[in-house]
Amino acid sequence: MTLGAVVALVVAALLGGPEVRRKLAPYGLLKPGMLWLALFYLAPLFTLLRNSLSTLPSRFAIDAEFDWNIGNYATAFTDFGPQFGRAFLFAAIATVLTIVIGYPLAYVIAFRGGKYRSFLLGLVIIPFFTSFLIRTIAWQSLLADSGPIPSFLSTVGVQPILDAVGIMDGEKLLNTPAAVIGGLTYNFLPFMILPIYVSLEKIDVNLVDAAKDLYSGSVRAFAKIVFPLSLPGVFAGTLLTFIPASGDFVNQQYLGNPNTSVVGQSIQNQFLVQNNLPVAAAMSLVLMVIITVGVVVYSRFFGTEDLA
Repeated sequence: MTLGAVVALVVAALLGGPEVRRKLAPYGLLKPGMLWLALFYLAPLFTLLRNSLSTLPSRFAIDAEFDWNIGNYATAFTDFGPQFGRAFLFAAIATVLTIVIGYPLAYVIAFRGGKYRSFLLGLVIIPFFTSFLIRTIAWQSLLADSGPIPSFLSTVGVQPILDAVGIMDGEKLLNTPAAVIGGLTYNFLPFMILPIYVSLEKIDVNLVDAAKDLYSGSVRAFAKIVFPLSLPGVFAGTLLTFIPASGDFVNQQYLGNPNTSVVGQSIQNQFLVQNNLPVAAAMSLVLMVIITVGVVVYSRFFGTEDLA
């Protein structure tokens, strides 16, 4: 459809006069983006949809047969429901933690950073210079049974408390849900800090001073002025964190255990190990649909008119 629209615009521009070309010029500027969207998004999405409605004759077959097999979607829900649930639960908790950790950091950089603001932002961005995989494996070493973090927690005496609340499993921190959530929080924290910082930086500090001149305390001025004006950054950061965290499986693979498997890992397994392309495609589309619906509902709640 997109490719047809591009072809129609080209034909109309060639056959029409100067006036037609002038009117079509704005749409012509969209042609590169529309072609990119058609080739690298719509075409793969169509292929994924077609595969999700196909049937694999046998496990060793290479090509699936398209036969409108909607049973693949039922299999995705019935066989992999727990994996979907854990993926969204881990992503949601990690997103909340990134807000709790990232908002104060962004606030300090924006309003208290002064001449060190660029340096502090550089510290936030530095992890991007290291591979996502290497960073996760590094946490595997830090959280190992003989690693520095469990040893420190045992030394300060909080290990029994963490075990009681379910964060640690005895003396183990690696291969637990908490380790997976911690890895997600660490890896996606910059995606929360940067949008919030941009929103906070645009706030006129004179508004806060005016509120204080009108006998508003610092807490009330923050609640009535700073926080509402920074919500677009929180909204953008939440999307940038929750969406990739929902499909991530690297943290689970290196920091979790078989009981913490998530849907991203199951999709990879169905694609590359089980060779069950139809079910894997159905799971991928289900994941995309759930995330899309969640984003739409979330955007309705927060509003997106101020994101620009």
